[in-house]
Amino acid sequence: MKRKACLIEVLEGSEKKAKHTILENTKLYTNGGDSKMYRNTIWYHSLLSAEKSCLKEDKLKKIHYNFEDGKEMVEEYNVETQVLLRRAWKVKGKLGGEGKWEVEIGDPIPDATPHIDTGIDIMESKDQPILTRRNTRINLEWRIRNLPYPIETYSISANNDERCIIVRTTNKKYFKRLQVPELDRLNLPIEQANISSTHQFHTLIIMYKKPQPMLDMEKEWFQELSKVKPIKDMPSDCKTQ
Repeated sequence: MKRKACLIEVLEGSEKKAKHTILENTKLYTNGGDSKMYRNTIWYHSLLSAEKSCLKEDKLKKIHYNFEDGKEMVEEYNVETQVLLRRAWKVKGKLGGEGKWEVEIGDPIPDATPHIDTGIDIMESKDQPILTRRNTRINLEWRIRNLPYPIETYSISANNDERCIIVRTTNKKYFKRLQVPELDRLNLPIEQANISSTHQFHTLIIMYKKPQPMLDMEKEWFQELSKVKPIKDMPSDCKTQ
């Protein structure tokens, strides 16, 4: 078996650089290094440089981002808890038409476009596993509904080579790779010790404890967003629902 350090030697290009950065950050954070290193990431700088607008509705704060590369993102925060409730990205239409919002965190956005489904398709879809993302103060969460198997059936493991969390069942009835873009953006490793899970009402809930650098960035970024003055009306194409 090769040692983990040998992995760096066989990786090339950007993949090698990313792997090396993650390993170096792991050493720094483990040894009590600077938890503010997120300020050096491309993600943090892209947030700072993005054109932002704000809309407040009761206890919700909605932030619309226009990034320099043309991408659009909307975030929704609970003003009282300062927790991110939803993050969605604007996906362009295939033929240049009006795009749709692809949800990264939070409940799916209802599709206003009318469509017709057969009765058979509806019955089949209800039995299929449904994955949604949640965000709390201390955890990243994945909820997979329609999984009736007991908790001991599931194997949940961190895989830093593929940059994901792998979920599989011992009965080979379910397999899923869960991406963790929050860790990728901050060049942080996926730690097995941070993963926990529970199962109830046919729903598997997977929790990942946020590392300190992520907690620090979220706190700092919410304060940064206070500088964005709310507007009375947000353009319709900026709204997620």
